Amino acid sequence: MNCKLIWSAFMLALTTTGAVAQDIPQSQVPAVVVNSFQQKFPKAKKVEWEVKGDTYEAEFETGLFGTDQEAWFQHNGKLLRHKTDISKKELPKRVVDRATKDFPGYRIEDAKKITSEQKVSYAFEVKSQKEEWKLVVDSQGNVLEKVRD
Repeated sequence: MNCKLIWSAFMLALTTTGAVAQDIPQSQVPAVVVNSFQQKFPKAKKVEWEVKGDTYEAEFETGLFGTDQEAWFQHNGKLLRHKTDISKKELPKRVVDRATKDFPGYRIEDAKKITSEQKVSYAFEVKSQKEEWKLVVDSQGNVLEKVRD
């Protein structure tokens, strides 16, 4: 339970800090951050940077079809979090099973894989004709966050 509370607070902090984000050119990003980014994502294209306090966020694309990704770095170059768009087919079976159990008849959309501190979770929406929910589920199928949209 304590882990879920910490994880929820972390997710909330990352999503609410966007209100004070500022777009910046790569030339204003510390070299250690740019170097770390380039080492971890050498095939990144269309990179855009934002700064939120002392955290630097890179939004970029990779691959032939331009898969959207985001990566957050500390000022010292440490990767904090990485988020990438994925297809529903790439969701682990346990994650899909949990969504279909809790939301029978709903369709899964807008799936993302999130890696933070060596922990992997999946964020996605489940939709019906009447309602929509946003879920964050760990790779074991445990719901970490559930918000009605």
